[in-house]
Amino acid sequence: MADRAHLFSMLWTILIGFFVGVLARWIKPGEQPMGWIMTALIGVGGSVIATLIGQNLGWYEYGDKAGFLASVGGAIVLLVIYEAIKPRIVRKELPGDHE
Repeated sequence: MADRAHLFSMLWTILIGFFVGVLARWIKPGEQPMGWIMTALIGVGGSVIATLIGQNLGWYEYGDKAGFLASVGGAIVLLVIYEAIKPRIVRKELPGDHE
């Protein structure tokens, strides 16, 4: 029974993370070409960032989770960081890939 509850908790976190990521991408100007998996990861990561910052600033008690709006804010911050790092990831040239 506990395994089933844990599974539903994880699925719920991913689903909410997806919606947080979609909202963050909608709010932040510019084009963010990424798939739905990366969108969900940005949303879940934004929630984690918001929770950690909120706990360190005393907004949340240990064990509390960030609210929806704080999660969106964290996802926007993570999206900006992702866009700053992404151009630096260079694809290695494959043999025979010369023009």
